[in-house]
Amino acid sequence: MKIGYARVSTDDQSLALQVDALVAAGCEQIFRDEGVSGARTSRPALDMLLTTARPGDMVVAWRLDRLGRSLSHLIDLINVLRERGVGFVSLCEAIDTATPSGRLLFHVMGALAEFERALISERTRAGIAAARKRGKRLGRPKLLGTKEVQAALAALDDGCTTVAAVARQLRISRPTLARALKAGVR
Repeated sequence: MKIGYARVSTDDQSLALQVDALVAAGCEQIFRDEGVSGARTSRPALDMLLTTARPGDMVVAWRLDRLGRSLSHLIDLINVLRERGVGFVSLCEAIDTATPSGRLLFHVMGALAEFERALISERTRAGIAAARKRGKRLGRPKLLGTKEVQAALAALDDGCTTVAAVARQLRISRPTLARALKAGVR
């Protein structure tokens, strides 16, 4: 029996493309993980798939990265399937671990995918460092400017009001006001 596995990392993404490809490949049953990172080794639908798959079954995924994000995790999963007599097919990469050439291709493609993720991560870190060096402030913009913080400090120094009242007036939470006051933006 062909058993499909589909996964998306966020709830905003759709499984439709993957599910359509798995149905077209002849999968009789499809397990779906939605909003689950591939970096997690334990995923509800994947765990259920692993307990459901029987010797002679074939697990089918749209792409390798849908099954796992690291080469070591992918290899572990494929080895678990192989030990149980279950094969694996990746549709996009045309990998079928039931054949020796498919197993070789699986290892090569998995290594390349991990290498690509490492390069993307490295470029992202380099871009962030370059932006900081140019003086860019990263992250969410501050809710309070210097004038608002000074006004809040003045109101609190008078002793006529509370932190909660100042926060309500500025339409922010008390913890946000406390952080701004602690940062000492004056």
